[in-house]
Amino acid sequence: MLKGHQSWVFENRPVILSTGTVVGPDEGEGPLAEDFDIVHGDLTVGQKTWEKAEKALLEEAAQHALDSAGLTGGQIQFYIGGDLMNQIISNTFAARTLGMPYLGIFGACSTSMEGLALAAQLMDSGAANYIMAGTCSHNCTVEKQFRYPTEYGSQKPPTAQYTVTGAGVAVLGKTGDGPVITSATIGRVVDMGITDPFNMGAAMAPAAVDTIQAHFRDLGREPGYYDLIVTGDLAAVGSEIARELFEKHKVPIEQTTYDDCGLLIYQRDKQNVQAGGSGCGCSATVTYGHLLKRMKKGELNRILVVATGALLSPLSFQQGESIPCIAHAVSIESGGLYA
Repeated sequence: MLKGHQSWVFENRPVILSTGTVVGPDEGEGPLAEDFDIVHGDLTVGQKTWEKAEKALLEEAAQHALDSAGLTGGQIQFYIGGDLMNQIISNTFAARTLGMPYLGIFGACSTSMEGLALAAQLMDSGAANYIMAGTCSHNCTVEKQFRYPTEYGSQKPPTAQYTVTGAGVAVLGKTGDGPVITSATIGRVVDMGITDPFNMGAAMAPAAVDTIQAHFRDLGREPGYYDLIVTGDLAAVGSEIARELFEKHKVPIEQTTYDDCGLLIYQRDKQNVQAGGSGCGCSATVTYGHLLKRMKKGELNRILVVATGALLSPLSFQQGESIPCIAHAVSIESGGLYA
């Protein structure tokens, strides 16, 4: 059901039946390592190319989610997914393996919550019994496509972020024991004129705050409604700008705990990750791994996940285009055995 101008309220409260999270070695050395289902010790994941490794991460996460839900791929009506690669090849090729009806999407690093919101909308409307939503990223594929190949050894400024090697998948059903998706807010494209691809946090922060404000406005809520509001991958630079924007726009963020997936996934004082994490796999693995496990333990009852994305391409920034950004928010609450 449409609520306000850009939000949906899901009256049937789709259930997250299961999740699958698979990460690489750097994420396995971070503070959330025990919350991921599979941790690979090698960035190649046994594959011949970085791109094939990224696809393998997603396939593993999808299979783990299916196994955890006690379902087969043939029971899933639709798979919704996307990634950062040109023509979203990681998801498209994984969907070829999975053999499910497939809806490919692109929201850059906001893809995790864009996919989850669309999956919940389809489920809420009665269009499916089971839906899978997923996304992935790989540090070496992203560096190769958007910046410089890892082998080049290019130095990065402190504002740069470290792309997460990981995949996160969720399986949704009409009923069951698990957290429920109660609402979503679809973001607008916001462009503040930033052209530096090594400063994604600054580019994305205004979009995140814009979507959070729209969520509160549409649903008549304040930050205190949630135990935690977490942005996707603003990292150190962007999350600080977001805090400044909250204050500027008089958003009482102090009512709740505000954090960022890009800060949670790594230990910045011990790992060489510059400003923190980014990539489609960042918010996906942190949400489907760490945050939902905290909900299961009863530490969190209501969270708002606001995944952020920079909608540039290798071509656009080389031509001097600024970086348009977007953020999508999904409200997840305890349900069933999680309550």
